[in-house]
Amino acid sequence: MGDRVRVLVVDDSALMRQLLSTMMRSDPDIEVVGAAPDPLVARQMIKALNPDVVTLDVEMPNMDGISFLEKIMKLRPMPVLMISSLTQDGAEATLQALELGAVDYIAKPKVDLQQGLGEKQAEIVEKVKIAAKARVRSRAPTTARKAAPAIARVGSRAAEWIVAIGASTGGVEALRVVLCDLPADSPAVVVTQHMPPGFTTRFAERLNRLAQVAVQEAVDGQRIMPGHVYIAPGNRHLEVVRTAANYACRLNDAAPVCGHRPSVDVLFHSVATSARANAIGVILTGMGRDGAEGLKQMRDGGSATIGQNEATCVVYGMPKAAAELGATETELPIEKIAAAIGERCRDHHGRT
Repeated sequence: MGDRVRVLVVDDSALMRQLLSTMMRSDPDIEVVGAAPDPLVARQMIKALNPDVVTLDVEMPNMDGISFLEKIMKLRPMPVLMISSLTQDGAEATLQALELGAVDYIAKPKVDLQQGLGEKQAEIVEKVKIAAKARVRSRAPTTARKAAPAIARVGSRAAEWIVAIGASTGGVEALRVVLCDLPADSPAVVVTQHMPPGFTTRFAERLNRLAQVAVQEAVDGQRIMPGHVYIAPGNRHLEVVRTAANYACRLNDAAPVCGHRPSVDVLFHSVATSARANAIGVILTGMGRDGAEGLKQMRDGGSATIGQNEATCVVYGMPKAAAELGATETELPIEKIAAAIGERCRDHHGRT
């Protein structure tokens, strides 16, 4: 009993509280210790019950979920899973929550709540268990700092380097740290973050407001340029292909790989083929092993490869799998990865 994950459900909908509680109780390793209709009740229940994980609705009376999350992360940092809608407003709020320290999110079905959540039962149970083991740190809200559009400074010269980055759970904050530390004349960056459709659009827009580089959701066939970041759209694989003297984005709807579309492995395999030694592969926080095989192919082909270290990962799953496979040359704290990307580019030019 002492090893079971203790969960508090916070949601203003009685039906949601019941459905989530029933689903989680179906797993012998999870104990739902309570359910609260709003943050005011939840605050007292957290003090009294000391849960391991809190599931938190974004939209609630008395205090919205984001405001309550800020208070939790300041006063008593703990693993929180956000319950959000798949609307544009829901995506924006969820991204804000992940930046504030929420471990992950569960998307509410748009129709037929009971059936839709039932189809997500295995995912919900898995995310609760992963959240219980996650490293949680309080974070301050982020603010825009872009001085001028990066596109105006970089121009339209061809990309010489491709930096490919893959991430999953915890990746929203990890990517913000890396991308916001890159200079405006950074090498071209392609990113696969496990995220549903709609969320990737808002994620790219949010990062574009924060970073010095220009960030956008990738478009099929577009030319890849320095100073730009291209994020795989939700539910579509992103690949990098070589076209004459340029690199370009290629999107496809092939079957999921490692259970994901977009898949980090798909991106890394394409970069290993198209860029070889003129590439850097970076694997960040996330559960599972998506990206490990592709990163190994990149390293075998001459690419530099970096993994996020265990101490700064929310979930040390994907970087661990890559390290065990011999895919990473080195592991670094998240705040040192952007500088390492620049150093590896300079070292390469110094040798040529």
